Amino acid sequence: MSSFTVSARKYRPSVFDTVIGQEHVTDTLRNAIKKKQLGQAFLFCGPRGVGKTTCARILAKAINCENLSDEGEPCNQCSSCENFAKQQSFNIYELDAASNNSVDDIRALVDQVRFAPQTGKYKTYIIDEVHMLSTGAFNAFLKTLEEPPPHAIFIMATTEKNKILPTILSRCQVYEFHRLGLKDIIQQLQIVCTNEGYQAEDEALQLIAQKADGGMRDALSIFDRVVSFAGGNITYKDVLANLNALDYDYFFQAVELSLNNKSHEMLLLFDEVISLGFDPHNFLNGLAEHIRSLFICKDPKTLKLMDVVETALAKYQDQTKRCSLSYLVSALNILSGADINFKNSKNQRLHVELNLIKLCTMQQALDLAQFQSSTERKK
Repeated sequence: MSSFTVSARKYRPSVFDTVIGQEHVTDTLRNAIKKKQLGQAFLFCGPRGVGKTTCARILAKAINCENLSDEGEPCNQCSSCENFAKQQSFNIYELDAASNNSVDDIRALVDQVRFAPQTGKYKTYIIDEVHMLSTGAFNAFLKTLEEPPPHAIFIMATTEKNKILPTILSRCQVYEFHRLGLKDIIQQLQIVCTNEGYQAEDEALQLIAQKADGGMRDALSIFDRVVSFAGGNITYKDVLANLNALDYDYFFQAVELSLNNKSHEMLLLFDEVISLGFDPHNFLNGLAEHIRSLFICKDPKTLKLMDVVETALAKYQDQTKRCSLSYLVSALNILSGADINFKNSKNQRLHVELNLIKLCTMQQALDLAQFQSSTERKK
């Protein structure tokens, strides 16, 4: 049985140029390498799976690269880069602070810092999940972090910057990593599909990207799972079935029923969603998000806020033509109130149904108000 490498590892970037969606970080790091203005300590902050540890490893590799490119990228061919790729480099020390968070663990690291590298110019210490260090461990680290030997560089990564002591933050160059946009994730998934010989519908990749919640690692993990389920031809229906996600066509149907004052059909649609095993609260929030998207599509200026594939965008633009601004604002107001009061309701299904009925009668109320207003103006 051949060994399988998960996509998150197989497609992990090896140079700054292939890091997705973090150009504000990678450009700064490359310039610092080119100008030889490297700081002594870096803190990479941001959500999970967006490239913090990857950038830390690329930086650690680049500063000892023997054939650094003019753009500040490692060559991936010299002995230093090859040793790094084989995990045989003695100049890079990685510590997982989640399981090595005591004072003794940090003291052991500090004892290593004073030894200069046998080859290369720098020794790099990457500390992942640094917020997990105890207060004592942080304090034991302070002096070394403030005045490290010239050959030592510290790179720390965390998903919870608020838990880092201010005395640590003041000694580091802090880089904020962003959540990745849907388009960036979809583009990378398309590259993976091309390289692996898979066929995938755009809407299928969009749903995977949405479920990843801005993290490339999560997206690739979900992608591997879907491939195991569907094989080399990934369809939107396959992703729905594997992820147990609600088809967004239900939200398009709900809006159409609301516009046409079909409250009974709306209740049947909601019952179908419940019978499929979906949470009423998720349906409520999904419908609110759908109406927000319709509102955004109303104005070309805000259209850039829509982070969806072209086929889905066309559907939103078609439906929003039939929705007035008054309808969309009123619908958002109703659904927002329903969301706030959902947990306090003793009969949550009835609570959602009541608000769906309000949506269905809302267009009629708006038409009546408009008619009365026009009649008064004529008088």
